[in-house]
Amino acid sequence: LPSVPLQILLYVNGIYYTFYFLATLAMMVYKSQVFSYPDDFLAPDLTLLFVMAALEALRLQLGSKGNLTEEEAPLGLSLVLTVGSALVSLYFLLWQTYVLRADVLLNALLLSTYGLESVLKVMAIAAFVS
Repeated sequence: LPSVPLQILLYVNGIYYTFYFLATLAMMVYKSQVFSYPDDFLAPDLTLLFVMAALEALRLQLGSKGNLTEEEAPLGLSLVLTVGSALVSLYFLLWQTYVLRADVLLNALLLSTYGLESVLKVMAIAAFVS
């Protein structure tokens, strides 16, 4: 049977990521207006945010499909994409030009949901294989 907690978490994470994307985009605009945000760093940060959005959409789609159809391959690929999204989130948490407290809170929550989601995905894959 598909993992109900995983499916719920994928749904909630989709809603949270929409909020995360809009909040991070708004904070980048704020930082570029209030601080002296170098143009050489603003464009890559924005590009990385949009790449992360595409990764996130694909990750959530594959995770949901893999869970509902009880297939290991899409769920495993979603797990790999989770690692990629977590690395980008770590970049926004630690290495972007300006890190605000709001960035720390948003990314810490996102990383914790990635961790919980990863554990549930591994458990679901183990259940589907056996």
